[in-house]
Amino acid sequence: MIHTGAGSGAAAGAGAALAPGEAGEMPATEKDLAENAPWKRIQQNTFTRWCNEHLKCVNKRIANLQTDLSDGLRLIALLEVLSQKKMFRKFNQRPNFRQMQLENVSVGLEFLDRENIKLVSIAGECLSGAGVPGQGEHQTGLHR
Repeated sequence: MIHTGAGSGAAAGAGAALAPGEAGEMPATEKDLAENAPWKRIQQNTFTRWCNEHLKCVNKRIANLQTDLSDGLRLIALLEVLSQKKMFRKFNQRPNFRQMQLENVSVGLEFLDRENIKLVSIAGECLSGAGVPGQGEHQTGLHR
């Protein structure tokens, strides 16, 4: 902490600067990793707009990435639009139960695997938010 008072016994006064981590001040690395970090919101908004641009042709839309991809239907629709192929196996058109939603997400992930597109650091449960703290906040990467 930086003291503005004279002498070694001076208490931190109103003019004292706060050290990172004190009184609500977060270090820069924690700010960057925080759930509401500006760069994360920008990246989410950009990706959401990109998805919606492609989903327009099938009359679907994503408002919230974390919730709208969880049943697998919009994920499957996006994959079919981008690849111009149909899924290799059937999926649940009305996934009312959690298990059905997980199966749909698995169908999408299996499709990516068959197309030789590798996902890094992600599982079906991450996309669907099933029992995962933070629901879908994992970073992912695509590799072909």
